[in-house]
Amino acid sequence: MEPAGQKELLEFPDAKFFQILAGERDDNFRELSRVLHGLAVNARGNVVRLSGEDEEVLIARKVLLELYALVEAGYPLYRTDIDHAVRVIRGDRKANLKEIFMDAVYVTAGKRVISPKSTTQKIYIDAIRRHDIVFGIGPAGTGKTFLAMAMAVAALAKREVKRIILTRPAVEAGEKLGFLPGSLYEKVNPYLRPLYDALHTMMPLEKATAMIESGVIEVAPLAFMRGRTLDDSFVILDEAQNTTTDQMKMFLTRLGFESKAVITGDITQVDLPRGYVSGLVEARRILAPVREIRFCEFSKEDVVRHPLVQEIIDAYEKDNARVKARQIPESGE
Repeated sequence: MEPAGQKELLEFPDAKFFQILAGERDDNFRELSRVLHGLAVNARGNVVRLSGEDEEVLIARKVLLELYALVEAGYPLYRTDIDHAVRVIRGDRKANLKEIFMDAVYVTAGKRVISPKSTTQKIYIDAIRRHDIVFGIGPAGTGKTFLAMAMAVAALAKREVKRIILTRPAVEAGEKLGFLPGSLYEKVNPYLRPLYDALHTMMPLEKATAMIESGVIEVAPLAFMRGRTLDDSFVILDEAQNTTTDQMKMFLTRLGFESKAVITGDITQVDLPRGYVSGLVEARRILAPVREIRFCEFSKEDVVRHPLVQEIIDAYEKDNARVKARQIPESGE
């Protein structure tokens, strides 16, 4: 039985493009029904029938028309794009998905096109293009580091920079590497592993290894940045919420000529010991008036991981709200 509410028919002119829009066995239409709860999507020939609440049908109509235009333009539509598209349109009915999704940042060795998947990601990418220092602040899974990495690799490929430097705090405060067992490499490598993982998504392992061995790409703990001047470089500081104020200042003052720096972090996940102030929090406060520096704020709506990640974040936020509500005493107690 179709849900009550608004109904709409959409007819698409090209059968080949329509099949791409629908996905294998209409998987994309089923995903649209899953994301827009209560929406029914029925396809026959090149015609789609939408049934559901008014808002759901309006969003679905906009999403399908926008995605069809993308497919016509040669965009390789993935099922995960359905969820991203719904979020973008739900947040801004006037949004143009082609302007966002077709902004190819980098094409990986596996021919996967890396592009922004939300309005904030598009703003972030444009900010990195236009500014030498950009901060990406928000929860995990929003693409802050991944997109910065893609921009860095693209800049290197275009010879806009001569090297890429990837860094993050190796230990929560003070980087006390001497207390860890093993060689220096064994001590810092676990903390840098996420940066290696992102890099290996961009290029084959052999190529990445060769570039690291030659020094074209450097992956190092933040402590190794002290005393250096980084010219002709694309520098990414990850997990910046776990820097101290002095470490953040040290990093920012390393930037040399013809270089860019992108600083990413989640200020809700500070792991510094009690008594330390996050260098990322301080930088946002101190540097906000500097017009040449751009701060991009991400939210849970920008999460681009598995769809369940969004639901997990929502569940934890609701549970935290319930816990806080129980801790507030009733009036009169």
